[in-house]
Amino acid sequence: MKNNAVSRRKFLEGLALGTGVMFLASCAPPPAPAAPAEAGDAAPSDQPVTLAWWDYMTASNAAALDTQMAKYMDEFPAITIERTSIPFADLKQKLLQGAAAGQLPDVVIIDNPDHSSFSALGVFADVTDLVQSWGQESNYFEGPWASTLYQGKNYGIPDNSNCLVLWYNKAFTEPLGIQPPADWDQFKEVSAALTEEDRFGIVMSGVKSEEGTFQWLPFLWMTGEDLATLDSDGGKAALQLWVDLVDGGYMSPGILNWTQGDVKGQFVNGLAAMMVNGPWQIPVLREEAPDMDWDVATLPVEKQGASILGGENTAIVNSTQNLDAAWTLLTWRQEPENLKAYLIEAGKLPSHAELAKDETWTSDPALSVFVEQLQVAKPRAYGPNYPEISNAIQEMMQAAISGQKSVDVAVADAQAIITPLLPA
Repeated sequence: MKNNAVSRRKFLEGLALGTGVMFLASCAPPPAPAAPAEAGDAAPSDQPVTLAWWDYMTASNAAALDTQMAKYMDEFPAITIERTSIPFADLKQKLLQGAAAGQLPDVVIIDNPDHSSFSALGVFADVTDLVQSWGQESNYFEGPWASTLYQGKNYGIPDNSNCLVLWYNKAFTEPLGIQPPADWDQFKEVSAALTEEDRFGIVMSGVKSEEGTFQWLPFLWMTGEDLATLDSDGGKAALQLWVDLVDGGYMSPGILNWTQGDVKGQFVNGLAAMMVNGPWQIPVLREEAPDMDWDVATLPVEKQGASILGGENTAIVNSTQNLDAAWTLLTWRQEPENLKAYLIEAGKLPSHAELAKDETWTSDPALSVFVEQLQVAKPRAYGPNYPEISNAIQEMMQAAISGQKSVDVAVADAQAIITPLLPA
């Protein structure tokens, strides 16, 4: 297996990128991972092994992991899993510090847009050979699987997925005979028709954080363009759509300060007839607004359908001395029975395409739409410079939607920043 040990230079570059702080004048590269067992091994060795596991899960997500890990340790008494929960905002810095100090876990759950960054830094193990022997790649949706890749190599397995869809309040749409918009022209027409007094037709998050980028990128991809061609007719049209909705009075300028949670609040309180949001809001709406008559639909299409991939992946740390046990744990978690139980308890969507056909997801009208949308969801697989790229997108959105810059200038300025940051 390839040794992706963290070099001093690359580690310090990554540390500067991830935390903005340069510390530890030098660091020794982590030891190479232990040689793997054959990928077909059905169970871990009988020798006692302790696997250290890091994640940022809380609430039902954490409970689902604990349930799954308890089951695994019951089946394999020689394996002990020591799970540590680290706040989401701290996990990346903790990984970088741990790489410098030689104090990393064996397994990590990572937000999927961050996967390539840590793969590039050599923190995650190249498991390409194990994946090929495992032979399960074709069972996953293309987007989730692509998020585990870096330069054509495998550095983990998808854990779960989510994406964005269009939500609408039937109390506002049905009296007008309005159906969910199928394309951008209908999207603008419906947003206008549903706008009334203090109610906006549509609300999306344009906040200056990853949430804003997360909500806007699908509209870029719908045009057939990507960040390498942001300064194109399609890229300008994607930004112009949001500007036109705000300028027309169909979407509040407040979106520049609203998180996805704030967007949900506007929708629940009847201040917006439609919203763009993710499946994590389903249990929230069912609890907070049990009498609200809402539904969901796939996002409107321009040249093509698109959404954005959210969720997590699981990776093995390159310095592990327990590669056999770690790989067996990862693949055990992906066995349909084990994966299904975990996802149901956690309230998550499967990245596993075959499992997504299970009635657990297909029989729920809302979840089935998310699973359908997931098939055209793209990952934010833009390499280790993605945080800077995302910031440039956020600055572009803020400038154009607020009117500080024209769409043409905002897009051109963003392209100048983004182009040198994209993977070669």
